[in-house]
Amino acid sequence: MQDYDELIAFLGEWGPFQRLIFFLLSASIIPNGFNGMSAVFLAGTPEHHCRVPASANLSGEWLNASIPLEEHEGRQVPSRCRRYRLEALANFSALHLLPGRDVNLSQVEQEKCLDGWEYSRDPFLSTIVTEWNLVCDDDWKTPLTTSLFFVGVLLGSFISGQLSDRFGRKTILFATMGVQTGFSFLQIFSTSWEMFTVLFLIVGMGQISNYVVAFILGTEILGKSVRIIFSTLGVCIFFAIGYMLLPLFAYFIRDWRMLLLALTVPGVCCVPLWWIIPESPRWLISQGRFQEADRIIRKAAKMNGIPVPETFVEMQNFNAKQEQAIVLDLFRTQNIAVITVMSLLLWMFTSIGYFGLSLNTSNLHGNAYLNCFLSAVIEVPAYVIAWLLLRTLPRRYSISGTLFLGGGVILFIQLVPPGAYDRFLPYILMGSLTVLIGILTLFLPESYGNPLPETFQEMLRVKGFRKRKLTMNSMKNELNNKNLITQL
Repeated sequence: MQDYDELIAFLGEWGPFQRLIFFLLSASIIPNGFNGMSAVFLAGTPEHHCRVPASANLSGEWLNASIPLEEHEGRQVPSRCRRYRLEALANFSALHLLPGRDVNLSQVEQEKCLDGWEYSRDPFLSTIVTEWNLVCDDDWKTPLTTSLFFVGVLLGSFISGQLSDRFGRKTILFATMGVQTGFSFLQIFSTSWEMFTVLFLIVGMGQISNYVVAFILGTEILGKSVRIIFSTLGVCIFFAIGYMLLPLFAYFIRDWRMLLLALTVPGVCCVPLWWIIPESPRWLISQGRFQEADRIIRKAAKMNGIPVPETFVEMQNFNAKQEQAIVLDLFRTQNIAVITVMSLLLWMFTSIGYFGLSLNTSNLHGNAYLNCFLSAVIEVPAYVIAWLLLRTLPRRYSISGTLFLGGGVILFIQLVPPGAYDRFLPYILMGSLTVLIGILTLFLPESYGNPLPETFQEMLRVKGFRKRKLTMNSMKNELNNKNLITQL
């Protein structure tokens, strides 16, 4: 909508209305930080070994010797999935009072954990792993749970934009917040791993949809100069706040059902925001709902203490026709298709690195809660740096440079003295993909200092990065454009 920003320019950029929208929409993102990383604690796997029932009639010394040792990260540890066959062990115990050096247990037949497992209660009292024994032959179910959550994120990414275009930003924002909070609450009553995982997939759909729609609503209501701050210091930092609160909640609430209950409370607290956060006037105008948009703009002017100018145009005279588009339009021309594919790869490879590192915090050495908290805290200065870079430098070089830096650091992890080499393979993959997308980012079109396209026809004219021989006239035009941007 080409003239919308001019239409509402009299409201100013950072009045009470804009500040209210900025902080309320940012605060609505906090539950996303919970649910996006909750699997770190809900699906944590504590130390465990086979349970030996009391009916085995073994003394304490023989009970300790009933679990064979195996090498793990260069040290001997009790096996997680095997035990000595109890009948054979009982025969040995009848012949030998104590399992000493004269007793060779290496020849004793081993068996699976036929009587279940004993789990350490540090650092978790209970997780879905201990609830449904997602270990040994069933250990594939734990990563599948997290993977299906992100399948929900993928589905939500596809439908959230379409739904918000059809039914409105505000409606879908609160509907998806309800989905995220409501289905998280239902997970508390899960009676099986399958039930928990299906509900987790739906939570993933609501989680990303809430995030995307809040982002869209904020950028449409707020002015040009505030949008960069909202998309970095607003949305992202409040996501990090939710992420930081997650390990604090988990530290004091170590039962997974009670933790999940606590994590749903902030979502319920967002319900009153329905009567405060308005619909996007830009979207209302695009739908021909001029009177509703007019009321919101006039209410914003009253809140800012600014009189509506007499030159304020009638909404009915505003050019609001919106071209209808479908997903396939993103591949209509070669130029748009290339930009679309590169943007998809950028988000996908960046997400692989981000979530791969974040979800692995519980497996790092040291305290799992502290590791997760530090992983969240470090995001705050990162977002501040991103905000400064977006304000001062071309976007392609800023993104590419940070991706090179992040990917390079991940690749250097393999230089750490290895205990088992295969531990580094995921980091090598994540680092390589991050560096690769850093290179491809250089071929995206630059947006710094340029007006963003607002219609599909304007998007058709966007060109990617390409070498060209500058003539004297083109060099003068670029110099004049830079001077004009500097003056603004």
